[in-house]
Amino acid sequence: MIWDEVGFEQEERERILEELQRECTEVYKRKVDSANMSRARLHQALAESEAELTNLLLSLGERSFPGRPEKLTGTLKEQLNSITPALQEMQLRKEARLKRFKEVQEEIHIIASEIAGIPDNYNEIIVVNEGDLSMKKLNEFQNELQRLKKEKSDRSRKVEDLKQEIHELAIAMGMEPSKIISDVHPSLSVGEKSKNISDSILNMLNVTVQKLKEEKRLRMEKIQGLEKALTSLWAILDMKFEERQPFAHIKLFAASNSSFLVLSPGILAIDKIDQVEAEVKRLDQLKSSKMKELFWAKRIEVEEICKKSHMELLPSRSDMDNIMTLIVSGKMEHEELLNIMEEYMSRVQDEAVSRKEIMDKVEKWILSCDEERWLEEYSMDEKRYSVSRGAHKNLRRAERARVMVNKIPGLVEMLVEKTRRWEEERKKTFYYDEIPLLAMLEEYALLRKEKEDEKFRQKERKKVQSQLIRGQPSPISSRPSTSASRPPSSRGFNRTSSYSPTFSNKGISSVTNNAPRASKLIAAKRSLFIAKEDNAFEI
Repeated sequence: MIWDEVGFEQEERERILEELQRECTEVYKRKVDSANMSRARLHQALAESEAELTNLLLSLGERSFPGRPEKLTGTLKEQLNSITPALQEMQLRKEARLKRFKEVQEEIHIIASEIAGIPDNYNEIIVVNEGDLSMKKLNEFQNELQRLKKEKSDRSRKVEDLKQEIHELAIAMGMEPSKIISDVHPSLSVGEKSKNISDSILNMLNVTVQKLKEEKRLRMEKIQGLEKALTSLWAILDMKFEERQPFAHIKLFAASNSSFLVLSPGILAIDKIDQVEAEVKRLDQLKSSKMKELFWAKRIEVEEICKKSHMELLPSRSDMDNIMTLIVSGKMEHEELLNIMEEYMSRVQDEAVSRKEIMDKVEKWILSCDEERWLEEYSMDEKRYSVSRGAHKNLRRAERARVMVNKIPGLVEMLVEKTRRWEEERKKTFYYDEIPLLAMLEEYALLRKEKEDEKFRQKERKKVQSQLIRGQPSPISSRPSTSASRPPSSRGFNRTSSYSPTFSNKGISSVTNNAPRASKLIAAKRSLFIAKEDNAFEI
């Protein structure tokens, strides 16, 4: 209408219409392209949403989401709007699951660091694997966390128990527990819960506990040994209750069951053990002194028995000296000394009892010899028949002495027989004051025979002298030789003089050649039987 009114030409009109049509086509094309791009974006967003939802389902370990439609229908925007809530829900779930994973893994990392003994590793960044956030994986981490928590609890309890044990042991032994625990590791302290629960800490605590237990065992063994020694010394020395009282706790401690014993503070302290040890040492020295006194008393008793029985010392002096050396050195106990001395006493008493019958005969023989000597002296007294005060008493004694002297040969023969039988039974020599008794008896018999032979010769000489004075022939040529004659009084010694006992060279020499070194008693007896001068035997 405008063109007609204006009067545009047809060509112009066609050119303008072509331009309008081209411009409209370009506008439509732009709009279509824009619509296509919008549709493509919606398709991409929908695909990405679906992919993200699928990935979230996979990472969270879920097969489906209840709010997600099984089949998408409607426009693209409707489809996208229908999937968006499910996607947002899954994203929220992922964030919560991721947070839970991170918390669990951080806790696992902290506990593992404490167990490993690396507390400085707490601030390390924890990387969570977002590709697997399933409940199965979370349960695995939670199970691992529970295991680590239990292990941590066990280790913590064990550390505390070890610290408590160290504390009790140290207190009982008089030590400073805090110093011992801090020496194990500076992170440990008494009364505070330790965060370091590594194997090395446990090992060090265990080693410390074992050392303290070993020290405790040694000290307890020492105390028990001291208690036994103390009890023994108390019993031996008969200590009074007041003297025992300061150490009564040691006896109670040693008598109790140490396995279930609650040790009181300082019971095993070194200074207390030293006090007990010093007391034991003091009492031991006192016991040694008492043992010496006991030994000397028993020794004197043994020597008295031996001296009374005129036998050799049992045991020998060297044995006695050895016992004294052992007592001084502390190597002999009181019970052992008592047993040894009782054994020696029993031996000595048994020996004395076995010798008693012979010794009674020997004493009787010695007494008879004394009477014989007195009778000889009395017989040489020219005034023995004079009337004087006490002369009748001497006469009666002389009668008794002659009876005893006449019994000497039989007594000696009996002594020889009994001594010989004793030696055969005992398989040893019978000694009297260190001289063989048989040798003494044999020597006595020989001396007695020599004396009687000398008496006989004196009588013969007097007869010859008297016959010469009267002018009578001498009957000496018709009398048998002196060596062949046997006076009646020596008849009882024929067997004795023929007896030849077996002695050692030392025993024989001590009798025959070394008479001056014999005892005074035996030397005196021998001197009585030396031949007198020719005019000394006048009867």
